[in-house]
Amino acid sequence: MSKYAAVAIALTLGAVSTATFAGDAAAGQAKSATCAACHGPAGTSPNDLWPNLAGQKPGYLMKQMKAFRDGTRADPMMSPMAKPLTDADIENLAAFFGSQK
Repeated sequence: MSKYAAVAIALTLGAVSTATFAGDAAAGQAKSATCAACHGPAGTSPNDLWPNLAGQKPGYLMKQMKAFRDGTRADPMMSPMAKPLTDADIENLAAFFGSQK
């Protein structure tokens, strides 16, 4: 494969990845009230036991929330919280928390 083909593939994959993580941060903020109890209203946790969500990459947040929702990652606190989330909810929450400092 030529280096130009590799660059074209990388650019195409980058564009697809960016589109995959498009969420509505305002909708995510509206949905985040439940998250705020442990992770803080802007995603900065008041407790060392729970991670900060603010500033995390949206792709990472989406992967983790989907894993909790789908049961591939289990936690007695997070799994029930993630279970009712739709893909759109997860994208929106990831957009909101990813946009926070």
